[in-house]
Amino acid sequence: MSEYHACCGGGRGLCAKGCNRQTDKLNTYDWLADLPDNAAMSNIVEVQFKPPRKGYFINSNNLDLAKGDIVAVEANPGHDIGTVTMTGRLVALQIKKANLKPDVELKRIYRRARNVDMEKFREAKALEHETMIESRQIALDLGLKMKIGDVEYQGDGNKAIFYYSADERVDFRQLIKVLAERFRVRIEMKQIGARQEAGRIGGIGPCGRELCCATWMTNFSSVSTSAARFQDISLNPQKLAGQCAKLKCCLNYEVDQYVESLKRLPSREITLHTRDGEYFFFKADILAHLITYSTDKHVLANAHTISSRRAFEIINMNRDGLKPEALTENGEPVREESKDLLDQENINRFDRSRSSKKAKRRKGEEGEKRHNDAKPAKKANNPKEVAASNPVQENKDDKNANPAPAPSTNEAAPANRQRRNKPNRPNRPNNPNNNSNQAPK
Repeated sequence: MSEYHACCGGGRGLCAKGCNRQTDKLNTYDWLADLPDNAAMSNIVEVQFKPPRKGYFINSNNLDLAKGDIVAVEANPGHDIGTVTMTGRLVALQIKKANLKPDVELKRIYRRARNVDMEKFREAKALEHETMIESRQIALDLGLKMKIGDVEYQGDGNKAIFYYSADERVDFRQLIKVLAERFRVRIEMKQIGARQEAGRIGGIGPCGRELCCATWMTNFSSVSTSAARFQDISLNPQKLAGQCAKLKCCLNYEVDQYVESLKRLPSREITLHTRDGEYFFFKADILAHLITYSTDKHVLANAHTISSRRAFEIINMNRDGLKPEALTENGEPVREESKDLLDQENINRFDRSRSSKKAKRRKGEEGEKRHNDAKPAKKANNPKEVAASNPVQENKDDKNANPAPAPSTNEAAPANRQRRNKPNRPNRPNNPNNNSNQAPK
C-alpha cells in the first residue's frame, strides 16, 4: 500500500489536498481539491490498488474522503483495500479517459480501513512474491508456454490475480485447478503484453533513466521500423529494442518533427553536377538542414557539407543546364565533420592522468634537489674565513704545495675560531671546558 505523508499536520494529504507524494505513474494532481464544494459535486471516487490497477467506486455512505485515505471497497468475493487518489469534479474526466461505459454498474465503498483490515492486507501482500515464484514452477511442470510476471492478492486474502504474458493462446484450465488447490484462494488470470509487463517490473533504460512505461506512460502505441528510418537511425535490433524485446517507445517521440524536417531536404537520389565533378548524397543532419555530398557513391571522398538552400540552388541550376564553379558558394563556411568522443579518449585515460601527476611530482622534487645542490656557497671577503670554513681543502692545497705535514685540524681549529669570532678577547684559563690552553699530555 502506498504511504502518504503530510507536511502540514494530519494524515490526509498535504496542505493542498490534491497534491501529495508521487508514488507511481498513475498518480494525478487534483487541482480542484481545495474548492469547498468539490467533494459534493460527485459521489464517485477514484481508488488505486497495486499499481497500475485503478477502480471507480460509489461513495454511497457519504464518507468525508480526501486524497490519501485508505478505504475498504466492495469486491467479488469479499472486500479489497485501496487508496483514494481523486474525488469531485475531475473523476468524470478520469472515467472518460479510462474508456468506461456510462451504463457500467459501479461497486461501493464500505468504510475507511480499520486496523484489522490493514493486518489482513499486509499478510496477503507478504505472500505475493513467494506465490509468483511457485506458480512459475507449476506452469513449467505443466508444459505451458507462458510467463507469470506478477501476482496481486486481494485485500482480504480471498482472491489472487495472476498476470501472465504469452506469445500464443494458452489453455490454463488445469493450471487454475492446481493453483486453487495449492494456495486455497480464488484464482483470476489476466494476460498482459510485453510492454505492460516491463512497466510492472520496472528497470533502468540505456538512457540512464527509469523506464517510461514504469513512470508515466499508460497508453502504448505501436512502434514500427519506419520511425527509425525517418530519424536516420541504424537498423540494429540490439539497439532499437528495449527491455521488453520490442521496439523502444521513445522512437515515436520525435518522429513527427523529423518528418517535417525531411520535407525541407532534397531527395537522396538526386546527384549534383558542378564544374569540379559529380557529387552524390552521403548523409544529412536532418534537424540542422545540412547535407554532406561525396564524389564517390559508396565511400566518403572529397566531402563537402552544404545547407539545404544551397543544394536546391544547384538542383535548379542543373535543370537549366548550368553548372556552378564549386559545390560551396563563395564565402560559405564548410561545416566541420563531427568527431566521436569515444575515439578521442581511451578507457585508461584516468590511470594515465594519475601516473602523469606522479611523474610531474617526482620530476619537480628531483629538480628542486639539483637546484639546492648547485646553489653557490656564501661568498666570504676574508681569505682566513674561507680557510677556516673549509680546512680540508686548505690542507689539500698545502699538501700539494709543500710536502711537509700540516698541523692537525684539532690544533688549528681553536686558533682560527679565536681569530675569527673573538679577536680581542683573551682566553679564559679558569674555564675547565676550554682545552686549547692545556698543555698536551
